[in-house]
Amino acid sequence: MTWRRDAPGVLPLPSGRLVRGRGLRNPLPTGPPPEHGLYLRGKDPGSYDWPSRWVRWPDFWLPADRAYFTAAARELLDLADSRRVEVACGGGFGRTGTALACIAILDGIPREKAIAYVRRNYSPRAVETPWQKRFVARFG
Repeated sequence: MTWRRDAPGVLPLPSGRLVRGRGLRNPLPTGPPPEHGLYLRGKDPGSYDWPSRWVRWPDFWLPADRAYFTAAARELLDLADSRRVEVACGGGFGRTGTALACIAILDGIPREKAIAYVRRNYSPRAVETPWQKRFVARFG
């Protein structure tokens, strides 16, 4: 079972898979909880009541280990076929938007269109810094 397409923060991908983005500083949205999470924080966010991966990713910057991030993003995309998956950072825009753009690339969106796609379908604030934009442009 995956997310409802109209649930807050849910990004529909071209393949039909659904991935939720959110900010960890905000309360958990109402409705069913995620079944897998990808958490992008400078420090270990701790454990959750569902399986998750943590990627060391300081606020406003880039993942410390890009290969690990790519593997985690691929895993999340695969799990999105049948599970409720989410990507989250502190505010839910910069790191989360960057990760969602990378996941959209893995799902078939051209690199040069990924940021616009995520801004249009998730949040206009997604991908905040010039180096995050460059990371997406070179991803894959």
